[in-house]
Order: sequence, then C-alpha cells, then structure tokens
Amino acid sequence: MPKKTLFALLLSITIGCSTSLKKVSTDKKVLYFGGDIVTMKGDQPNYVEALVTNADSIVFTGSLAEAKKMFPTSSEHNLEGKTMFPGFIDGHAHFAAFPGQSIGAQILPPPDAGAKNIKTLVQIMKNWATPENIELTGWIFGMGFDDSVLEEKRFPTKADLDQVSTVYPVMAIHISGHFAVVNSKGLELLNITSKSVDPEGGIIRRIAGTQEPNGVLEELAAIPLMPTVLSPKSEAALNKFLLSGQDMALSYGYTTVQEGRAMKNSHLFLEHAANTNLLKLDVVSYVDYSIADSLMTSKWYSKNYKNHYRIAGVKLTLDGSPQGRTAWITHPYLIPPDGAKKGYLGYPAIPKDEDVKKIYESAFKNNWQIMTHANGDAAIDQMIRTMSAVERNYSNKDRRDVLIHGQYVREDQLDSLKKLNVIASLFPLHTFYWGDWHKQLIGDALGNFISPTKTALNKGLKLTIHTDAPVALPNLMRLIWTATNRTSRSGEIIGKNERLTPYEALKCITDWSAYQHYEERTKGTLEVGKLADLVILDANPLKVSLDSIKDINVLETIKEGVSIYKKQ
Repeated sequence: MPKKTLFALLLSITIGCSTSLKKVSTDKKVLYFGGDIVTMKGDQPNYVEALVTNADSIVFTGSLAEAKKMFPTSSEHNLEGKTMFPGFIDGHAHFAAFPGQSIGAQILPPPDAGAKNIKTLVQIMKNWATPENIELTGWIFGMGFDDSVLEEKRFPTKADLDQVSTVYPVMAIHISGHFAVVNSKGLELLNITSKSVDPEGGIIRRIAGTQEPNGVLEELAAIPLMPTVLSPKSEAALNKFLLSGQDMALSYGYTTVQEGRAMKNSHLFLEHAANTNLLKLDVVSYVDYSIADSLMTSKWYSKNYKNHYRIAGVKLTLDGSPQGRTAWITHPYLIPPDGAKKGYLGYPAIPKDEDVKKIYESAFKNNWQIMTHANGDAAIDQMIRTMSAVERNYSNKDRRDVLIHGQYVREDQLDSLKKLNVIASLFPLHTFYWGDWHKQLIGDALGNFISPTKTALNKGLKLTIHTDAPVALPNLMRLIWTATNRTSRSGEIIGKNERLTPYEALKCITDWSAYQHYEERTKGTLEVGKLADLVILDANPLKVSLDSIKDINVLETIKEGVSIYKKQ
C-alpha cells in the first residue's frame, strides 16, 4: 500500500517447589533473587527465592541455592529487596488511544493533572498549543476533562474553547471517552451546523432555545469524529504517537495491553506498528462488530502474535457512560443531563434486540470471542436476553465471552451471566474517580453496588478488572488500590463489602486476565515454560498498608526476557 494511502487511512486513530527445563543454552540465563518473587500461582500468595530466565522463557523457580548449583554461569540480578510479579495484563483498555492521552494537553482533574475548573482547562490547552504540538495533527486537543469534578459542574462549550483558539480547531475529550467538546472552528471543519441531525445513538447538544450546536457532542455524535483529531499527519508524528503511548504503558508495568474497540483505521495503526517492529509489548485487539467480517478473516486474527500484535475477537457496545449519564438504566437518573427531562434513563446504542441478536449470532456461528460493553442494567438486560436466545443454538466449547464494565449490574444479572459462562471484567476505578458522583446519580444503595467485584467472585464468576485507559491513566497500582480500598475522592467507602483482597486484585491483572485472553499457558504466573514477562516494583502490594498501594512504583518492565522499561 502506498505510504500516502496508508497515512490517509491511519487518520482515524484513536511454584514454590523447584522445577527446571533441561538442555537449554547457557549464554542468556539471568538469575533473579534477593527480593519477594510472587508467582501468582494458586489461591494464596506463593513466593520463591529465585527465578531463572533463558532467552524469552522462565526455566527455573525455586531455592536460590539450587538455582546457583544448576545455573552457575547465569548472570545475577539482585532485586535488593524489591518485588517481582508476572507482567501485568489489563482486563480492558484502548491502547490505540494511549498516544492521545500521553501527548495531548493534560486536562485530567487532580490528582492526575490540574484541570480543576474550566479556566484552568482552557489555560492548560493554551499552554499546550505550541506550533510543534499543533503540527502533529493540525488540532489542539486534550483528553480527560470531567464535568463531575470541575468546579462549575458542567461541560465546557464551544464558547469556552474559543478562548483557546479561534484560528485552530480545538477538541476536549471527556474522561469517559464518550463525549467531546469542540470550538467554533472545529464545528466548522466537522461540518456540524444548526441543520445537522442527531445520529442514532448520539446527540448534538444545542444552545438553549435554538438548534445552534453548543459544541458538546455525545456518544455516536462524538466517537466517530475523535480519530480525526488523533490523526498524525506524517510518519514522524505517527511513530512519535505510538512510542509515546507505548512508553506510558510500559511505565505502569504492562507486558500485554488490549485495544478494546479497534475500528478499521486504529487496526491499521497497530498493523503499521507491528509491521515496522515498533511494538515492545503484546497488543491484543478486539475489533468493532461493524468491521468483523473483514478483519476477523485477516491474517491478524490468530491465537499467535505477529510482531507482538494479534486480533483476538469482537467488541460490541450496547450503551454509554454512567458518569456521563448515557448508560442505559431501568431506574431514572436522579440528576438528568442538560436538556433531558425528569425520568431520563439514558439510551441504548442499538435499540432493536434483533440487531443485537444478529451480532451475537455471527460471533457464536464463527466461534469468535465477543466482549460486550454494557454499563447500565437495562443494557445488561439486553445483553442477557439476546445472548441467551443465541447461545442455546450452539455447542461451542470453552467460550470466554466478556462483560465489560457492568457498573450498574444487578445481583440477579450476575447469576444470569454465570449461567452464560460470561467473564465479568469490572471497573472498580470508578469508586475513586466517580463514586461520589454515582451516589448522586442513582442513590446510596445502588451507588454502593457499582462494580460489585466481591459479589461476582463469590458467585463463582471468572473476574478481571481494568483501567479502560485512556478513560483513566493506565495506572495499575491505582487500579489495585481502588479494588482493595473502594475509597472515593471525598474519602467515603463505596461498597465496603465489594472490596477485593490485594491478592485477588492482582490475580485480576495477571493470572485471570491471561485466562480471559486465552493466554494462560504462556502468561499470568511465574512458572517454568511460560514467557519471561516480568515486572519489578519498589514495594510489595501484598505487604504494605492498603492505602500505600497507590504509591507503589514500577521500577522495571521485562518482556520475554528483555528489559523494555527502567524508571529513571
């Protein structure tokens, strides 16, 4: 494919016992010792004194004395009291959008950045808008503003973003990833006017009493347009985007990262990264159902990685964002969004059940794993009734379909998901970032049950947890902290009974997440024969106080025996 054409398409990015292997070479063996080495094998923490790698694999776990006896010529890596775990695997994220978060204006609220009100948001974006930064895409952009935390408790509008620039287009992307705000120049370039009709599954917000767009775009009025902003204009910009996003992931201990909703051109972005050998970590991709027929028959759909990239299955989205009040629920939001009436329930992404059934039918017929985004309980009802109507017609074995998010899942729905053998990938980061806001939106009783991780685990569901980055930073230690503490911004406990133990939470981003991705034979635990995917932390989250977990740093990330990140 000619380079020009490619770039045009890419413009829409967004063991406790001793074990060993015999007859291995001796030139690349590395012996790790001198700290806590946590294998993550089993239901309780399991430590070994030493671990030996050879090339890309683990060849020994056990006692230090035996390791030195069996591998006398190995190079030694003394952990000096630090802690080693298997490399981290996020249950759900959007890797193709990591570059936008790492490169763009940092308009996240505290503690992640400084956008505490609209004035500071505007100033951060103005400060970012250097000629060098604008040249990357032609837009001024930032990701992560949060109306529930901004002092004004509202979305910025085009009038606010016009203060950033009236010459260049500006886009501010909501922390949920389900909304965007653009300035007047941006609306002009996107051809959004008073005559524009709301797309199905999306809303163009208007200035009160008129049809004039106010700059705020919801759901499918926003999501298809975001890649226009996150579109590198040159090969140099493209590579800068990729490496910046990847470096951010590595700094948080990722050795496998997910692209959780690949559209055609975000797939091309990742394909380009693989074909040019830019990927240092594994990227496992789930393509949007709308393009499954083409990409699920390509060479990239495979159980095996090609240059660290593969397509693993299909993604289906049934509703929106609970904190953005576009999740589809059965009990009305106590605070409707701007322009909505009392009794507002959010709305479905795909209103007709028959259309959803057809998507599940295709996945089951082809034996494709399918991940379903459903936040509101009405959307989860739709998932259960349509999937149930389809799955009884098939005898596919070892299906590992996944519910993504499930913020407002009910207890009876967890029982139904268990019968369907659906993995629950829940989102406890919400308890910190939006726990206080959820309780305002749906009340205390329902608010305390968001992301019911412990209930799901107790009911026997297979469980993972995730960051959904760039919805939040891909900070996996903060993810573990929220899953074990469930403390909100205000300090309130959001569902004390849903707290996981630190070990359970770590299983969710190692062993159990490897299982979710059909990679449990090669990843997720430190065992002989598995890949030498390792992460070294400056403290052991199993031994520090629960509140200290969020302060733990990744010191080194090792992929298949190669050090790919070291903290400076």
